Amino acid sequence: MGEPAGIGGELTIKTWAAHRHELSPFFTLDAPGRLRKEAQQCGLDIDIVEISSPAEANAIFADALPVIALQENADATYGKPGVATAKAVLESIERAVAYASNGQAAALVTNPIQKETLYDAGFGFPGHTEYLAELVGGGMRPVMMLAGPSLKVVPLTVHLPLRDALEQLTTDAIVEQGKLVVDALKRDFGIPHPRLAVAGLNPHAGENGKLGMDEIEIIIPAMEALRDTGAELIGPVPPDALFTPRARQRYDAALCMYHDQALIPVKALDFDHAVNVTLGLPIVRTSPDHGTALDIAGQGLAAPSSLVSALKMASAISASRAAHES
Repeated sequence: MGEPAGIGGELTIKTWAAHRHELSPFFTLDAPGRLRKEAQQCGLDIDIVEISSPAEANAIFADALPVIALQENADATYGKPGVATAKAVLESIERAVAYASNGQAAALVTNPIQKETLYDAGFGFPGHTEYLAELVGGGMRPVMMLAGPSLKVVPLTVHLPLRDALEQLTTDAIVEQGKLVVDALKRDFGIPHPRLAVAGLNPHAGENGKLGMDEIEIIIPAMEALRDTGAELIGPVPPDALFTPRARQRYDAALCMYHDQALIPVKALDFDHAVNVTLGLPIVRTSPDHGTALDIAGQGLAAPSSLVSALKMASAISASRAAHES
């Protein structure tokens, strides 16, 4: 469902109405009455049918949007999120994870949440990704990839202030994350011999130590350790040269040293079609690469392109995993 005061419901309705013929069947966890109001708000006359189990979705998807009703209150005012709906947001995530974990759904696609509201309600996780890792168990460290038509990037750290993120920069962290990325490129994206570019941290990738020793002391040792994965390692690449058209032809994904180093280029290149993919989970999870857009909620202005891309990528990753495991 995502944040009910945001654009999640509108995105789901528009995606089904305009793109269902090009997508694998899906269902949504939401409040059916809320979605019917959303459809009216968007000027769409569509059938929204409540189902009781995921198995019912396939039969009706071509003619109606299947919805499994939430038990918690999901009524919200557009643009004004509040703690009253936090339980419904979390219920939708928890039940979706359960369906994906027990095989009733092939993948999980999440609409954007308003993390500040969840924090106010006592939510103890930095975001979706960390919460999903807790729900599936196993103690794994989830990794966020942003994937678009032009670029795949992975930030070493995500929701940390920059000063704190730099303190987390270690050889072990790069090795751990790099292995997950290489494995995902093979298993989730069907690339048997991945090419992984590793960004430098400092200008000119440190200029052989003249502009910083992080490349020599931290990043290069990590790259040497990652060569055991069988991937082709490229770098450390000066950050200002890593995302040019010619450079992007040389690698399948880029491992970046902090949040903005990764997200600025992918949003500049692929904002409307970039997808947030969680690596390292036993289930497939994708999400649109944008926020709740509270400023336009309820106005019928939201573009579903990123959600469409997230659904298509979830289907592709599910198929790739099945082929890899067969």
